[in-house]
Amino acid sequence: MLLTDTHTHIYYHNEQDTLAAQMERCFEHNIHRLFLPNVNSESIAAVMNTVAAYPQNCFPMLGLHPCDVKENYEAELAKIYAALQQHEVYAIGEIGLDLYWDKSTLAIQIDAFRQQVQWAKARNLPIDIHCREAFDELFVLLEELKDDKLFGVLHCFTGNLAQAQQAIDLGFALGIGGVVTYKKSGLDEVVKQIDLKHIVLETDAPYLTPVPFRGKPNESSYLHYIAQKIADIHEVSMEKIAAITTENSKRIFGI
Repeated sequence: MLLTDTHTHIYYHNEQDTLAAQMERCFEHNIHRLFLPNVNSESIAAVMNTVAAYPQNCFPMLGLHPCDVKENYEAELAKIYAALQQHEVYAIGEIGLDLYWDKSTLAIQIDAFRQQVQWAKARNLPIDIHCREAFDELFVLLEELKDDKLFGVLHCFTGNLAQAQQAIDLGFALGIGGVVTYKKSGLDEVVKQIDLKHIVLETDAPYLTPVPFRGKPNESSYLHYIAQKIADIHEVSMEKIAAITTENSKRIFGI
């Protein structure tokens, strides 16, 4: 069995013994593929150092997180673009829109998103999208940008069935994480109605910790709880969930 965490910030531990311990726990639970999105220019080194330490298991993405799109965003984009010339990456991300913390930056978030989508298209790479309280704005943007080169993952999907179908129709897989294990999230009912070919697994560690560790820091080794929950929802084995979602990740990321 081979599980893939398509979105983890495990690199936050890159200069600590914690990293080795967490990676070992991943291996114990058959999690051997981890995709690492940076969030800004300062986090690039941590991502790449982690990839260098685990080149067979960790795969980098690069992008500017919408919460880091501030007045200096053009300079940040320039630094990340320069890093793209130096490193092989497997997606542009995480990028997107976030209106939870600051609605005043929507215009520059949109501009940053457009620029980074063009980077992805020029490299035939997927995008890894962060969207929080901005589904309507995001879908308008994706409709504008859609073509045969626009694809990727809608990370940490927590929307309704109509939004799930809209994302799928636009060429995106749904990144399902710990929220699916929360009793009152309603995400389990959405996932039940989604074909497994449209789903990839993720933890977003150290955030969004699944049950039974909700309220504590998340880690990639907890991915197996998410896989088991989806297996229960679809009434299939966890081995089948692992096989299908890992194959989906290979199709999207090309590795």
